[in-house]
Amino acid sequence: MRRMDWSTLDAAGRREALARPARRTEARVSDVVREIFDDVQARGGAAVTDWSLKLDGAAPRRVAITPEVVAAARAALPPSATHALRIAAENVRIFHQATRPEDTSWVETTPGVRSRLVWRPISSAGLYVPGGTAPLFSSLLMLAIPAEVAGVGRRVAVTPPSKDGEPHPAMIVAADEARLDALWLIGGAQAIAALTFGAVFDDGEIEPVARLFGPGNAFVAEAKKQAAALPGGPAIDMPAGPSELLVIADRDAEPEIAAADLLSQAEHDPDAQVILVSESRANIDAILAEVERQLETLPRADIARASLAEGRAIRVRDMAEACEVANLYGPEHLALQTDDADVLVDRITAAGAVFVGSYAAETLGDYAAGPSHVLPTDGAARTLGGITTASFMTSMSVQSVTEAGARQLAPVAARLARMEGLEAHARAADLRSGG
Repeated sequence: MRRMDWSTLDAAGRREALARPARRTEARVSDVVREIFDDVQARGGAAVTDWSLKLDGAAPRRVAITPEVVAAARAALPPSATHALRIAAENVRIFHQATRPEDTSWVETTPGVRSRLVWRPISSAGLYVPGGTAPLFSSLLMLAIPAEVAGVGRRVAVTPPSKDGEPHPAMIVAADEARLDALWLIGGAQAIAALTFGAVFDDGEIEPVARLFGPGNAFVAEAKKQAAALPGGPAIDMPAGPSELLVIADRDAEPEIAAADLLSQAEHDPDAQVILVSESRANIDAILAEVERQLETLPRADIARASLAEGRAIRVRDMAEACEVANLYGPEHLALQTDDADVLVDRITAAGAVFVGSYAAETLGDYAAGPSHVLPTDGAARTLGGITTASFMTSMSVQSVTEAGARQLAPVAARLARMEGLEAHARAADLRSGG
């Protein structure tokens, strides 16, 4: 991890210090995704199959979540694993049921003029679940369950095949816990293209979806951007690319815990980025030494080292400046490992999820606390939040006007319309005014 002192950096140096890894935006990624999209748009399922064979070594496949398939998957896992999946699924469902938006009461702004907001689920959702080097079945729970709670009619879940071409048993169990009827084994930009344009395969069809959801690598993130830019293309949830974690650690923070949290994100992906911010040079030294010690026994040490090469260890004057750095960066995950963590939360304006205090491990949020771990990356947390049930819904204003209300408000609307030069608008209001 590169060390730097915030107070010595000029504006350009500070921008560089908080820059995301260059590969996330390099032209090669964009060019490859565009080629895949053009091909899938032209040839449909055949193109998706060709790209899947080329990039993942396996053709797309639909796995039906039947009682027999689920029973076999549960039998392949130890009881402790299926129990943990059940608890995680229940916590995710409890949280999202409790936070599902509700229709508002009527608001009367003028006597006889009432309005309210009502919420409706979107028609369909494409759920991208990362896989490949590690089956992220937790992401399936964090996407499919909020979509179910929201009431989405059609949920299409896709995930890359494993090396043997089979879904991990935990992915099957997670799909069952999320009450899905099928899981498609397709990954990468070709999966996003299939969800965008639709694709027909020998064992089923993927119809285009209304909105795309889920995290992924640089190619998946770019594919979502390109899909959303198409005329009539699907909406997307947010930029949700390679993982990010910023840890604010004061001089009393436990180095072993801070290092463990940094590595928990670094092992995700070579493009993941971790940042340590502290006012204590001594504790930065201790945490980075602990990172090296823990690396020695990590199974994914090579991936973590590649990620750490893009990491930063930033010394600041005090905790106020640490919060300033965090808000400028807008991390996907923010860990506050300080004595006054509860107080610092009030200073944070940009983060996908905040973990308060040394016991609030980001890993708990990743798997079982309840809120979805699908969060904005690449600084999008400065303007966007993470996945909630509201992400799978739209709100509509509903307006009701009595005759008396129209008589009172129509002249106002007509006057404003004529000020804008919109005579037809004004006449439509006049007809309600009784004049």
